[in-house]
Amino acid sequence: MAMLPLVLHWFFIEWYSGKKSSSALLQHVTALFECSVAAIVTLLVSDPVGSLHIRSCRVKKLSDWYTMLYNPSPDYITTVHCTHEAVYPLYTIVFIYYAFCLVLMMLLRPLLVKKIACGLGKSDRFKSIYAALYFFPILTVLQAVGGGLLYYAFPYIILVLSLVTLAVYMSASEVESFKDLLVRKKRLVVLFSHWLLHAYGIISISKLDKLEQDLPLLALVPAPALFYLVTAKYTEPSRILSEGGNGH
Repeated sequence: MAMLPLVLHWFFIEWYSGKKSSSALLQHVTALFECSVAAIVTLLVSDPVGSLHIRSCRVKKLSDWYTMLYNPSPDYITTVHCTHEAVYPLYTIVFIYYAFCLVLMMLLRPLLVKKIACGLGKSDRFKSIYAALYFFPILTVLQAVGGGLLYYAFPYIILVLSLVTLAVYMSASEVESFKDLLVRKKRLVVLFSHWLLHAYGIISISKLDKLEQDLPLLALVPAPALFYLVTAKYTEPSRILSEGGNGH
């Protein structure tokens, strides 16, 4: 779950920065710094306090996340609301992490954007921040309602999100060949960032229980980008974008 805000930050930074912005790279680094510091601080304030480890109960089944649905009714009339978080602190720690992410973003990002995003119009400078003010409440609601489902599905969510955002970015940037990819350093940074997310998703799914069998799976990390570049000449994303812009 800690990777979801970072993925969304990177996506909206690229979406709103456009081709004119020379500050997208620094915004990416700042987003990574914000999420990393938020994760460390969240671990430090969690039990045991001051340690980068957490003490939690083992998750055995999906219902462990929804103990409020199992409040007892001794007389089948009155419900006794006595249940607690059975997976503590795995459920509430995510809310704490989102809160720290939001606070750090509001403290650091406006100062950075104001100083280096001069190439953007006044109305565009803070759009990535405004987007975060929307997706953080959405992520909070998703965690509150589907925390258990997200716990089991988050590696697949990370993989799908990173694949989709990479495809959207490369098509919006009109990257259709290896040469187009090497023209700008920012494109390589975005590509390597997505490869990092791909690797994280693969490791989370495999859990590296058997290193000799799971490590070769990391060779699949560049596969989506290579597939896109090989097939771009057939799909011509630049033509699709130009036709969409003309209303066809």
